[in-house]
Amino acid sequence: MLPEASTYDELASRFSWDIPDAFNIGTAVCDAWADREPDREALVFAEEGGASTSYTYADLKRRSNRLANLFASRGVAPGDRVGVLLPQTPETAFAHIAALKLGAITIPLFTLFGDEALAYRLGNSGAKVVVTDTGGAAKLEKIRGELPELQTVFCIDGALHGAEHLAPAMADQPETFTPRQTKADDPAIIIYTSGTTGQPKGALHGHRVLLGHLPGVEMSHDFLGQPGDRIWTPADWAWIGGLLDVLMPALYLGVPVVACRFRKFTPEAAFDLLEREKIRNTFLPPTALKMMRQVESPETRWTLNLRSVASGGETLGAELIDWGRKTFGLTINEFYGQTECNMIVSSSSAIMEARPGIMGRAVPGHDVNVVDDKGTILGDDELGNIAVRRPDPVMFLGYWNNPDATQKKFAGDWLLTGDTGMRDREGWIRFVGRDDDVITSSGYRIGPGEIEDCLLKHPAVALAGVVGKPDPQRTEIVKAFIVLKDGVTGSDELAKEIADFVKTRLAAHEYPREISFVDALPMTTTGKVIRRELRDRATRETKA
Repeated sequence: MLPEASTYDELASRFSWDIPDAFNIGTAVCDAWADREPDREALVFAEEGGASTSYTYADLKRRSNRLANLFASRGVAPGDRVGVLLPQTPETAFAHIAALKLGAITIPLFTLFGDEALAYRLGNSGAKVVVTDTGGAAKLEKIRGELPELQTVFCIDGALHGAEHLAPAMADQPETFTPRQTKADDPAIIIYTSGTTGQPKGALHGHRVLLGHLPGVEMSHDFLGQPGDRIWTPADWAWIGGLLDVLMPALYLGVPVVACRFRKFTPEAAFDLLEREKIRNTFLPPTALKMMRQVESPETRWTLNLRSVASGGETLGAELIDWGRKTFGLTINEFYGQTECNMIVSSSSAIMEARPGIMGRAVPGHDVNVVDDKGTILGDDELGNIAVRRPDPVMFLGYWNNPDATQKKFAGDWLLTGDTGMRDREGWIRFVGRDDDVITSSGYRIGPGEIEDCLLKHPAVALAGVVGKPDPQRTEIVKAFIVLKDGVTGSDELAKEIADFVKTRLAAHEYPREISFVDALPMTTTGKVIRRELRDRATRETKA
């Protein structure tokens, strides 16, 4: 989508959107290539430390067609919701592509979600079908009674925990399927995003979201789609960073995607995979980079052939940029966005010098600026809200069944990201901080509200306040300040019990890694926890 250019100004001046009236993500990332180059490599499933299985675009088309027919045979109609509760596996791609071809709406779900997190998302969306594995089927078996609209669960590992075995069910279906002619604005994907209060909100995206991502993806990988490109990310495909920053755009551009289901991410395993699979392009979240940086002299232990490394989620400092140049032989490109409006700011070493500590400039096609709370554009170097003007093809359609929250996301025609920053006279955007309470931990954006709600369900907890505490490796860790019920005494054993309580009900990345028992929480006159004071307290603990 990006034109050739040697400077940012040239790129921006030559770019224009081409969003067709009719567009379907499923056919665009699969059938379009399968019909032209059926034997072109599309997906590689690399077993951890073992063999790899390659899938062509023709393979992708056949399997997604069978699955689309299977979904239809089980009553999935256009507009129905299909949950995909899987890690990086070929079936993850098949399921999303199949549902999208059918005109259904997919819901990517993180495999580490606990019972409550899954029950809320599947119940709120009214999902009719879920595709999962053994672990997911076991969780769903426990909550099926809470989900009256969930009719069918398919398991890729067998007929387990009340789920049907996916492979034989697909085998009986035809290999041909006529995709639905969807509009670019038709709903395609719901990605649940953590906010500061209450339960997560479902960001509903149209099929055009893929086209909206392309300029930022191409820019952050120094014009992705060059001969020999081959991409991998450790970011889970259940999040926008894995699904729409890597998997779908790469398939659209004809770039093979390497999938690997690490049992646990280790820097050594990451370097091994980069070398073994001859990866040319990778999206490495800052936490992964920080872990890999701890490996001694990686440039002498592995032979890498990378062309581009992109990173996003938090600003990289000069040290990580310098380490990347030494280790990878290139400059790491930074990008910025959020679930509701992603890949809107980027750097690109091919056309601009990196400025450590500054995210980059607006990706061509996106009107990004710094505004006040009313949506008035501020002057150069003034602190305000990082915002994006609508309409924009990468912008969400709205929050699922939540028009009030959708309206509050905007100031006039400006979508407020919830982050504060400054813009200099050349248009570089510098991230300063969040004006909400979202916690950034190991690349995940975590809302404290859902954790606080879960904590209050523990029989020992009277009140809870959750904040992010600075951490050198994870950026922040989840910290909980808890007021216990009368007669309950705090202890290390109780803290562990409470942490495990959250871990099993929400997700392994959301549980509080630190718990402090306190006599009282700072509250507003209306009874809201003043998280700012708790954050200040947690920061002081770090410096002590």
